This record gives sequence, structure tokens and C-alpha cells, in this order.
Amino acid sequence: MVHMNYRKLTNQAIRGFTLIEILVALAIIAIALAALIKASGSHTASVAYLKQKSIAHWVAMNEITELQIKQSWPGKGEKKKSTEMAGHEWFWHREIKETFNENSHQVVFTIYLDEDREQKVTRLIGYITKPQTTAIQNLPGSSQQGGSGSSK
Repeated sequence: MVHMNYRKLTNQAIRGFTLIEILVALAIIAIALAALIKASGSHTASVAYLKQKSIAHWVAMNEITELQIKQSWPGKGEKKKSTEMAGHEWFWHREIKETFNENSHQVVFTIYLDEDREQKVTRLIGYITKPQTTAIQNLPGSSQQGGSGSSK
């Protein structure tokens, strides 16, 4: 009788997972890993897109800043050029429009990835003001006055 109990215990202790249980577990692991890889790839694509968008925005901001620094007053109209930044050539389209205020213009920069300007990355709208040259010319000591700057 002891011999039968030993055999009964041995069969129960040795018994492991069935083939179906192992296949189900492997299927669950495969699905989880596939979802993880897909999420990782999506994250990588998002980071690349945000980097592109940020650099394109900087290109537009730099161009608007350059217009402000030049102290020039560009007329309304459109212009197409390119700028290199971060090892890439960015193609842009600038449109200057009049506003209700005669001393300011609206500037619209659209930045593209390609020279044909089909792959738009970003669009930035800014405003520039007319340079105030008359106020600087009338300051005492200004070289525009033609004297020492003192009036008597």
C-alpha cells in the first residue's frame, strides 16, 4: 500500500504544464512585446517630428527677428528663400500684409521641408513696426543735426 501512495504522489508532483498552456503563455508574451515595440516606434517618430517642428519654428523666428533688427520697412508682397539651420536647408515663403495700423505690417512665414514647398512644417505669424528714424534724428548730439548738439 505504501508503494501505491508513492506512485500517486510522484505522478502528481512530476506533472507540469501542458503544451496548450505553454502556447497560450507564449502568445500573450508575443502580443505584449509587439505592443511595446509599436509604442516605442511611435514615440521615436513623435520625437523626430517635434524636433523638425521646433527647428522650423526657430527658422521663422530668426527671419522675423532679422527683419526687426535691419530697421528696414519692407513693402507688402511675397518672397521665397531658404535658410540653413541644424545641418538642414529649410525653404520658406514670406508674405507681408498691411494692417489697419499704417505703422505695422503682418508677416506670415511658412516653412517647408522641400524646395517645391509641398511639405509644410509650420506657419508663424508675426508683426513688425515701422522704424522710428525721425525721433533719433532729432535727439541732441545726433550727427544728423550738423552741429555739436547744443542749441542757443
